[in-house]
Amino acid sequence: MSEDFQRFFEESAAARSARVQDMALPGTEPDYRLLLIGSGKIGREHIRVANLLGRAGVHGIFDNDGGSIDAALSLFKELEAQAPRVYDSLDEALADDAHDAIFICTPNYTHFDIVQQVKKTGKPLFIEKPMATSLVEAAQIVELGRDYPGFIQLGMQYRYKSQYSEAFLQAKGKQALGAIKTISMCEYRPPFLDKVRQWNKFNEFSGGTLVEKCCHYFDLINLMAESRPRAVYASGGQAVNFLDFEYEGRRSDIHDHAFVLIDYENGIRANFALNMFSQELYEELIVGGEKGRLIATEDSSFKRREESSRGRIKVEVQSRQKLHPDYDFRDVTYPTVVERSGHHGATFFEHEALVEQLDGGPADCATPLQGLWAMIVASAAQSSIERGAPIEIDNYLRQHKLSWLTD
Repeated sequence: MSEDFQRFFEESAAARSARVQDMALPGTEPDYRLLLIGSGKIGREHIRVANLLGRAGVHGIFDNDGGSIDAALSLFKELEAQAPRVYDSLDEALADDAHDAIFICTPNYTHFDIVQQVKKTGKPLFIEKPMATSLVEAAQIVELGRDYPGFIQLGMQYRYKSQYSEAFLQAKGKQALGAIKTISMCEYRPPFLDKVRQWNKFNEFSGGTLVEKCCHYFDLINLMAESRPRAVYASGGQAVNFLDFEYEGRRSDIHDHAFVLIDYENGIRANFALNMFSQELYEELIVGGEKGRLIATEDSSFKRREESSRGRIKVEVQSRQKLHPDYDFRDVTYPTVVERSGHHGATFFEHEALVEQLDGGPADCATPLQGLWAMIVASAAQSSIERGAPIEIDNYLRQHKLSWLTD
C-alpha cells in the first residue's frame, strides 16, 4: 500500500460529516458506469447511493425477477435519474463493454455462480455480503482475488457507520484505551423482511442467520481484535420468528437469537448477542482496554421511519486527573441526506471507497479475505449451536480444507 493510504477510521465522523456538507448532493454527471446484477432491496439502495454521490451511476440492470426490475425503474423516476438499460439475460449484460464495474446484489446462494460468469470480464467487482453461503465457495473467491485483473470489494460497510468508525479512531488510531482486552457487541432488531421467494428465511439459501446478517459484526470484532480467532462457542435457536412459516412446502429454519463467545490468539475475548424479535433497532459495541471503556451505540426506529437513526460514542478514560473529551456520550450521526441514503450513511462511504479504487487509488474497504474470516467465525458459531460444544478454529479449518489460512 502507498504511504498515503488511509485507514477507514482515520477520518473522524465529524470530518466526514463536514466534508459531506460541503458536497453538491446529489452529484452530477458520473465518471463511471455500473452494471447492477440484482435490483432487490439492497440493489435499490445502491441505486439511491450511487445517484446521491454522483461519481459512479447505475447504467445497466439485470434481474430475473420482473417485480424487482419494475421497482428499480420506479426508483429511477423518483430520483429523476436517467433510466438504465435493462438486459434480458446475464450473458447480454456481461457482453456490454460499457460498464466500469459490476455489482452483484442477488440472493446469497447465487453469488458464487454469478462470480464464475462475471470473472471472465476481468472488471472490478462489488459483491454483497456474504460473498457465498459456504466456506469452500468463499475461499475460492479469495483465491480468485489474488490474480484477478480488477479489484474485488465486499459489501460489509458497517465499518463506515459513524459510531463504529469513531470507535476505531479512538481505540486504534488514538490508542485511547491502551491495550484492548475485551470486545462486546449486540444487535436487537425486528425479524427479517420479506424478499424474493423468501430466500432469507432458510439456511440453505441464506447461509444461516449468523452468516447472512451477523457477518457484519464478526467483521468488526475481527478488525478490533487484530488477531485470528482461536475458539468459538455459541448458543442460539429459533424462539419466536417464523415458527409456522412455510414457503413452497418448506418450513423456515433460521435462528432468531444467539449468544457467541470468541477467544482470539492474542488473548482478547469477545462476545456477540443477537435478538431478532425486537420492535426497534439497537446496536452496541463495548471495548474494554487497560485504561478504560469505550461504548458506541446506534438507535433506529422501524416504526417511526420519519426519524433518523442516532449514533453515539463515549470513552470512559481518565488521564492525569483529566477526563476524556468524550467521557459523556457524544452524538456522531451523519448529516440527514447521507444518514438516510442507506445503512445509516455507511453505504455512501462504501461507494466513495469504490470510486477511489476506480480512480486508481487505494481504499481501506472490505476484502474477500476479511469476508472469509467473518464467515469462518459465523459458520463456526452455527456449528457450535448444532453440536452444543465449542469449536476449535484450527480443527474447523482443517475440516473445511482451509489450513492454508494458518500458514
